Amino acid sequence: MSERRTQMLEAAVRVIAQDGVRGLRVEKLAAEAGVSTALIYYHFKDRAGILRAALEHVNHRARLYTEPAEGDPRTQLREMLLGELQDSPQVRETSVAWGELRASAVFHEELREPLAEATSAWRDDVAALVGEIDPELDADAVAERLTALVEGLSVRWHSGTLSLGRARELLEGALTF
Repeated sequence: MSERRTQMLEAAVRVIAQDGVRGLRVEKLAAEAGVSTALIYYHFKDRAGILRAALEHVNHRARLYTEPAEGDPRTQLREMLLGELQDSPQVRETSVAWGELRASAVFHEELREPLAEATSAWRDDVAALVGEIDPELDADAVAERLTALVEGLSVRWHSGTLSLGRARELLEGALTF
């Protein structure tokens, strides 16, 4: 990916995290990225293209800090899931943008398929580790619960209704199978 396109996608994630999907205006995105609106349209064609590319970029960013660490499957699972609950500007911005994109998929059908694919890939990664930890468990169901829990805890933490420490504590408690 070109440096300029990455610059625009980083700006899109910032704008979505700050203003939500409804607040994403091409003019604001161009100003945030330091480029012209014409260049935004050249790279992404339309607003829907911006949203799809931003979702893909958010997933890429999240993979950078949630890739399973070396070690036994339980340690890998723990680090992967807790990676979503870190007090760093990039994790917070990525997580908030993901939540905004997920919520907007209710109204933007073009986001549903790529969102479902990204969610499925994450769930499958978690299920693979759960299966290694305990082959007797329904790994897919456990993975669905764990990923939904992480998303819910993240929303509560970002909205200020739950402390980061408590969110991490609750997630750790769910990993005691």
